[in-house]
Amino acid sequence: SLSLSLSLSLSPTLSLSLSLSHSQVIRSSINPVFSKVFLVDFYFEEVQRLRYELHDISSAHNGLRDTDFLGAMECTLGQIVSQRKLSKALLKQGNTTSKSSITVTSEELSGNDDYVELSFSARKLDDKDFFSKSDPFLEIFRINDDGSGSLVHRTETVMNDLSPVWKSFKVSLNTLCSGDHDRQLKCTVYDWDSNGKHDFIGEFQTTYKEIRTDLEGRQMQWDCINPKYQVKKKNYRNSGVVVLNHCKIIKMYSFLDYIMGGCQIQFTVAIDFTASNGDPGNSCSLHYIHPYQPNEYLKALVAVGEICQDYDSDKMFPVFGFGAQIPPDFKVRDIQSKRIWRCLGSIQGVVEAYQACLPKIQLYGPTNIAPIIQKVASSASEEMHTMEAMEYFILLILTDGVITDMADTREAIVHASHLPMSVIIVGVGNADFSDMQMLDGDDGILRSPKGEPVLRDIVQFVPFKDFKHASPAALAKSVLAEVPNQVVDYYNAKGIHPKCLSDYDESTRPFSP
Repeated sequence: SLSLSLSLSLSPTLSLSLSLSHSQVIRSSINPVFSKVFLVDFYFEEVQRLRYELHDISSAHNGLRDTDFLGAMECTLGQIVSQRKLSKALLKQGNTTSKSSITVTSEELSGNDDYVELSFSARKLDDKDFFSKSDPFLEIFRINDDGSGSLVHRTETVMNDLSPVWKSFKVSLNTLCSGDHDRQLKCTVYDWDSNGKHDFIGEFQTTYKEIRTDLEGRQMQWDCINPKYQVKKKNYRNSGVVVLNHCKIIKMYSFLDYIMGGCQIQFTVAIDFTASNGDPGNSCSLHYIHPYQPNEYLKALVAVGEICQDYDSDKMFPVFGFGAQIPPDFKVRDIQSKRIWRCLGSIQGVVEAYQACLPKIQLYGPTNIAPIIQKVASSASEEMHTMEAMEYFILLILTDGVITDMADTREAIVHASHLPMSVIIVGVGNADFSDMQMLDGDDGILRSPKGEPVLRDIVQFVPFKDFKHASPAALAKSVLAEVPNQVVDYYNAKGIHPKCLSDYDESTRPFSP
């Protein structure tokens, strides 16, 4: 009998694991399929480590201590969601690879972020005015768990009309029914009066589940009932009829939808090699390589890279340096690039390239980052026009000082804001980075020297000194927190849907990890 257990590491800096759950036991099977769903909250800006263990349980077992350990698999949640289906070999005791493997399939459990577009009309409403016809409007309330009602939408008033047609409106499913399709909705119709004492015409109740039947071609309509008339009038039928004219689901795709739908994160690194960093051979230098303690450049690089690498399928990261004199002629070049292939399946290849190049270059200047942004923007522009594969570019710039080409940098960022691209700047050292806050756009809209505003906010600036005594995870969480919304904003604005989801059949969705 086989049992699967799942553990979630609370933090990359903690070795303690929290046991989340155990799957059901599968009897007498060497190819078990575990149907139990494990629910895990996903955070792009965090490394969420998972461990799966497989155990053989005897009929008289007493917990996992009385089982035979068959193997384990460790991964990150980012690896699972970026691939949707992750298969890895099980590791036995001593980390020896077994012939067995485990496959984990993921699915986002959502739906509340979607919108529904609705439009209503009415026929033969009661006339509440003596010298004219009623001026009706419609209100929709969500009935909460405690029985109270929350106003979801109030239509405009249609003047002097007993058969009004109200304008269509959009509302999120979270607002409409809190994601519960069977939640009761109370709809009331009033005759508007200028003194605010609106006359009640009638009401009815429905659910979002019932409203959705309109999508099947069955036009929904409800009797608008005045309970007082229903009691007093013997032959009372209704105070009019309310008709649902239009119902349309507007899918609001999430960051996970795009990642699980095939979007790849192209992660690029740019490192400042200007002389203000100090001689790398001197222990006071920001580029000094201590045998046991990584410098701030390495800390920031690994913290951010460990997360982004899970969303890049080829594990091939472009690395740029700026501000150095390059051999053999030792002239300053704006861009010196080196492509790094995957090393041990991680960002370690970039770390090794950084460490290897330090003895070969001479730190110089100036601190120009516009050419780096333009270089990555050029790649993003090519991807935007070909759209053969959905790719989003994240540029991580590590710098120790105030940039010297601010005007060109502002121009480059404004141009890049039209592209599938985000720029993360980490300020290393104790320099005055006050001018860099302008690029972030949090204190106002960034504009080019000509006055053109950014189309969307794509820059996040964080001084490393604010996280000097914090964990690398805290730094990564801060610098990457805005990326998911930036990705969604770009693709939604372009009307681009996740490729693997556009024709996806909901009935065939796999189970969650």
